[in-house]
Amino acid sequence: MTVILAIPKGLMRFADNVRGSITLADGAWGTELQRLGSQLGECIDRWNLTKPELVRSVADSYIEAGSRVILTNTFRANAVSLAASGFEDHCDAINRAGVKISREAAGKAALVFASIGPSGRTRTNRDFARKELAEAFSQQARALASEGPDAVLIETMTNLEEARIAAAAALETGLPVLVSFFFAREAGPTQPSSEATLEQVAATLTSDGVQGIGANCGFGVREFISLCKRLAAASPLPIWIKPSAGLPEMVEGKARYPVTATEFARAGQELAGAGATFLGGCCGTTPEFIRALQQRPFKTP
Repeated sequence: MTVILAIPKGLMRFADNVRGSITLADGAWGTELQRLGSQLGECIDRWNLTKPELVRSVADSYIEAGSRVILTNTFRANAVSLAASGFEDHCDAINRAGVKISREAAGKAALVFASIGPSGRTRTNRDFARKELAEAFSQQARALASEGPDAVLIETMTNLEEARIAAAAALETGLPVLVSFFFAREAGPTQPSSEATLEQVAATLTSDGVQGIGANCGFGVREFISLCKRLAAASPLPIWIKPSAGLPEMVEGKARYPVTATEFARAGQELAGAGATFLGGCCGTTPEFIRALQQRPFKTP
């Protein structure tokens, strides 16, 4: 086992992030922006235009905590999702601004991965729906790429067909593309799952030519250890891992997450041993979680 510390500040190439090394990513954006005043159901992607200083403060806080990859506030900034709040005409501007904000914050200290999330559509089995999604993801990917991110991260996907549509659109930009899934707990033997298995997802996306695969959101950090091992066994690509801080409980109208930063960092060491390449946090994690990870050495396979 080789001990490898978090990637140093001088590392500025996507290609240097290979299996057997650990690069610290950022933590949650949505719950951080909620802490800064966003409301449930609000189009927080539009904050890139209306409240850029608050979006920038999230990026700054993660870089100060030790993140060497930060995302962009563009998770639901595709035209299909933006249409729900009436901002589809602002799609290009929202995405370009998202990359600019993260790029200015990152400077030479971190890489910027442009975030593309799901459309919110649950079915893509009709030709017109596939075409609509392809156009929406292509528009978003082109707008993001125009500002020069280091890679595109397609995240929190649950449907393999939609993920492939988004990945194909992102690959057209020529940027490295990673795809991260929200993997639901698999159904029991008497109730087979209708979704693709983790192994099917990994094999298909690897064959499609993406440059990284992963898992994020949904579960507590310890449940991600087995997910990470399976991803590492199913594909030779770098592995992106961002667990949540456990499943939240509503207390006085606010979501409370049970996992502490110390517990998260302790499990992070095991995730490194399980094959993670990029390691960060999803819902409920904060700069404190990244700082706790940064202070620990990692043992990798």
